[in-house]
Amino acid sequence: MNLKNILKYLVSLAIAGGLLWFTFQQSHLDAADLWKKISAADYRWVLLSCLFTIVAHWSRAERWRVLLEPVVPQRPDSLDTTASVLTGYLANLALPRAGEVARCGTLYRLTGVPVNVSFGTVVAERLFDLLMLILLLGATFVLEFDRLSQFFMEFLGGKLPKGSSGSGLLLLVGVVLLGLALLGWFLFNRYREALGRHPLYQKISGFTKGLLEGLLSVRKIRKPGLFVFHTFLIWGMYFLMSYCLFFAMPSTANLGALAGLTILVVGSLGMAAPTPGGIGSFHLLVGQVAILYGLTSQDGQILATFIHGVSTLMIIILGVSSLLFVLFRRNKKTDLPDVLDDPKAIRIEQ
Repeated sequence: MNLKNILKYLVSLAIAGGLLWFTFQQSHLDAADLWKKISAADYRWVLLSCLFTIVAHWSRAERWRVLLEPVVPQRPDSLDTTASVLTGYLANLALPRAGEVARCGTLYRLTGVPVNVSFGTVVAERLFDLLMLILLLGATFVLEFDRLSQFFMEFLGGKLPKGSSGSGLLLLVGVVLLGLALLGWFLFNRYREALGRHPLYQKISGFTKGLLEGLLSVRKIRKPGLFVFHTFLIWGMYFLMSYCLFFAMPSTANLGALAGLTILVVGSLGMAAPTPGGIGSFHLLVGQVAILYGLTSQDGQILATFIHGVSTLMIIILGVSSLLFVLFRRNKKTDLPDVLDDPKAIRIEQ
């Protein structure tokens, strides 16, 4: 790691630690109470959550195989892609955004599939996950509009005029966003030629084109139905992974499926934050949104810590096992055509 990457890691670690400290201070939760509640949980539900976790990771690996099939001469087997996915998750715990490169590098070690080829499929995969998250976010907001609008109004600290409704707030936000979009479009068209010469614009434009190419590459898949099936299976398992943990503790056993959907969406946003493994950001967002469903601040943080802890422990166990598998498995890239052994084929454009 160079100095720049070390600094990035230290900053992300500092953010995670600061958010974690803030959430526990805000909820007045100490380690003794946290451990008491978690140790008294019904661990049969934890085992069920672990099973759903394994299915989700396996399904992600299978969906990746569907994406890889039309772009490599020989589709990798399920064991290799699963080990690669889990190794990538393990890398994300150490350094945010390192998982995608680690996943592709692991697959190259196991099968010889060029990193730049597999990386393009990962970009496409992430775009579809983003699309699913946006759809789930929209569905959650529609189904829980009153609850979420109340939350945002309280978050604003009562600065809105009395009598303001959630629909009024939504309309105001929509008008502001529309105005900003129109202003941005006007400025873009007026100064497009000057922007085109700016290095930052060129980088953003190139990156956007690359994302679109990755998304459009999905048109080449030979089994679109299987791809869609695994996409829904992955997110269904993500929902069940956290929802079944509600029943492990008496304080959360009465939470319904809509609470599970809200926590899935909010937790996914927390995991996307630039902190190692979503530490701190996940706890803050999930702990706060759990209060909307009648939990105390302490119980909300206990639930967030419990869900994140089970998920992280599974990643560590499965990721370390996969890493050992990778280290001791014979490299099979010699079984592939010689074109895949070209060193130029594993270069990634910076």
